[in-house]
Amino acid sequence: MQIFFIYFGLGKILNLDRFYAGVTAISICYSAYLAEIIRAGIGSVPKAQLESALSLGMSRGQAMRYVILPQAGRMIIPPVANEFIAALKDSSLVSIIGLRELTRAGREYYSQFFVDFETWLVVGLIYLSMTLSLAKLVSYIEKKYRIKGLGVNR
Repeated sequence: MQIFFIYFGLGKILNLDRFYAGVTAISICYSAYLAEIIRAGIGSVPKAQLESALSLGMSRGQAMRYVILPQAGRMIIPPVANEFIAALKDSSLVSIIGLRELTRAGREYYSQFFVDFETWLVVGLIYLSMTLSLAKLVSYIEKKYRIKGLGVNR
């Protein structure tokens, strides 16, 4: 519904083409989830960390920038990556407004050549390779910024 509303509603008022309407819809949908993940990550840092930074003479802004956010950033890597992977998969939904993306390209190929199984196998493998590549990148980032002694060591 968000894609329809943005393309057929706001898109007509703001003169958005299909691509920008699709990007806007996916961005709005996932930005709410990302904001909540970031809020929870900041909330997961013990309050004693903020109190310690303030007792060292840091302002609240400095404490957030140098103490709280680096710790929260490390904690939110897995859920943020999960949201990006979900957004990648959900990008196929923008085909409902006529935007050409991977699923729509598969449909167009099928309608020309009537090769059903092979078409969807290739589309599925492309999505799988993009998802696995993103998962590998996230795994590398998690290892690079891992906090020693916190969580499961791999």
